[in-house]
Amino acid sequence: MTALAEVGLAVRAAADKKARDLAVIDVGEFLAITDYFVICSGSSERQVRTIADEVEAKLKESGVRPLRTEGGAAGGWLLLDYGVFVVHVFTEEMRAYYELERLWKDAPRPELPELVEARRVSGD
Repeated sequence: MTALAEVGLAVRAAADKKARDLAVIDVGEFLAITDYFVICSGSSERQVRTIADEVEAKLKESGVRPLRTEGGAAGGWLLLDYGVFVVHVFTEEMRAYYELERLWKDAPRPELPELVEARRVSGD
């Protein structure tokens, strides 16, 4: 499975749990530690945990496991590090605080079919 296929699987899993404002940023040109960020929001700490659990479960089914996880839903964010990509799941407040999209505003944003579908379904 290619890295972008794995990213797409993560996006689909997050969308299945009603993640909001899904974004994929290609940071590979700027960072040596990863190639892609997947960023999304949940409306509550519980939803943040649910989204992260679903992403982890769906990727695990495909034989992909995180190298490490950080944060906690009680803190408003969770990070799943898969090496070639990192999934950031935030509450809306924490996402606004960290502003990763603004920080990486010059990085390319691949238009994956899973993103297009997630936006269509959610109305984002």
